[in-house]
Amino acid sequence: MNKVIGQALLDDPYRNKSTAFTREERAQHGLRGLLPYDVSDMQEQQRRVLGNLRRKHSDIEKYIFLNALHARNHRLFFRTVRDNIEEIMPLIYTPTVGQACKEFAHIFRQAQGFYITPDDRGEIRQLLDNWPQQDVRVVVMTDGERILGLGDLGANGMGIPIGKLALYVACGGIRPEHCLPLMLDVGTENKQLREDDLYLGWPHPRLRGDDYDQLVEEVMTALQDKWPDALIQFEDFAGQNAFRLLSRYRDRARMFNDDIQGTAAVALAGVYAANRISGKCFEDLRILFLGAGGAATGIANLMACAFEDHGLSRQDAVARLRLVDQYGLVTAERDDLGDWLAPFAPDCEATDLIETIEQFQPHALIGATGVAGTFTEQAVRAMASVHERPLIFALSNPTANAECTAEQAYEWSDGRAIFASGSPFAPVEIADKTFRPGQANNAYIFPGIGLGITLARASRVSESMFLAAADALAASVSQSSLEAGTLFPPLDEILSVSIAIAQAVHEIAIRDKLSDTDAVPTATAIAEAMYDPSY
Repeated sequence: MNKVIGQALLDDPYRNKSTAFTREERAQHGLRGLLPYDVSDMQEQQRRVLGNLRRKHSDIEKYIFLNALHARNHRLFFRTVRDNIEEIMPLIYTPTVGQACKEFAHIFRQAQGFYITPDDRGEIRQLLDNWPQQDVRVVVMTDGERILGLGDLGANGMGIPIGKLALYVACGGIRPEHCLPLMLDVGTENKQLREDDLYLGWPHPRLRGDDYDQLVEEVMTALQDKWPDALIQFEDFAGQNAFRLLSRYRDRARMFNDDIQGTAAVALAGVYAANRISGKCFEDLRILFLGAGGAATGIANLMACAFEDHGLSRQDAVARLRLVDQYGLVTAERDDLGDWLAPFAPDCEATDLIETIEQFQPHALIGATGVAGTFTEQAVRAMASVHERPLIFALSNPTANAECTAEQAYEWSDGRAIFASGSPFAPVEIADKTFRPGQANNAYIFPGIGLGITLARASRVSESMFLAAADALAASVSQSSLEAGTLFPPLDEILSVSIAIAQAVHEIAIRDKLSDTDAVPTATAIAEAMYDPSY
């Protein structure tokens, strides 16, 4: 116990076992009198946790309860999450984390993570020494400007790094002491937040321009100096900053952007799995996106890379992709295109969504708008009119922001749609058949990516790793799942999925000379090296 004794031991979430400390341990570590008489095993503690959790009347109350457990006993928290992943993941991440971020300052109980503001300029490397854990291997960083589909939540966005890293541990076997949630608190344009007397963030409009870039540069330099082997995951940055920062740092740091690259990999895996239902060849597909922000453009970019891997030229690959936003089809005649979007803007006349479906005849409609209801009945029926088994992916989070519901997709396509969503939906019965919609959750991708990167000690994160991760995820979907319309494996298999993805990533790192290791570990070896949340 590293000489931590008494109340300090009970207050240490990494070492605390609470009522599971044995009588011998209680005597040895100064715990006699500080705990009730009974010695409980982890199973008994877990039954108590689940009983209390299930008595809560709302998901946000359950989130608060689980967050408090996380803060006091890591092993019990992560064991409970792993053993009840389907019930608990929606509570600690999407969709509940969206509400938790909106209310973050109001439900705040105990500080978690690390906060950096513009007031810290010139001292950031020194400040990192305040973090109590010395061996950080995964950093999840956000500036809170584009939290899920909820927009600018400023420092309230800290709920996202906390939630993501909980999934790194529960789904990827990264040790909790190796994780750092980081909030780059540069202000918010959300005036309502700034005027909230309980708001905990830097209460100013957002830092912009050179000042913003210089702060990010200082943060990245400090992180790489303090923890040179750490993987840095960018999360929920607004589109322009997301692409610009990814371009700037992807070859300088071991980093990636989950909204751009992780979302792309899970969407690509869903398309691969869907082809096993429809019988289509991937290289023959045409794919239409509703939304032209970071997520949609990231998916389009990885899809183009996948088309090239399947033998198409870059020109032919891009020609199979179209994006529609609130102004209609994104075309070359637009004068507001960022560098990341221009390659996907064809030289043709702009049309609206329905006209684009009728003319382009896409096999897949992928939504990344953050706006509920944008997949209208007319749009879904148009998709069903041009293909027998249209792919309808409503990826926006949280659930209230999904482009359509599972029930709508199945009803409007007469049960022919192959559907997936970013947040979970319940099974749907149509014409005496039960469909079980799959959740295109990034949790299937980023924990395995992180595990593979850390095992391989890869010097950087490449697009090929995300292609390999998509292949591994799609291959893990059983035929019985596909027969129920489910494009992703059950959540209770996510540890095995992460291991498969880690092996695929490790193999790419060796192939592309990004790793100094010479062999990919076996699945058994990886499983043995993963964090085991047991006493």
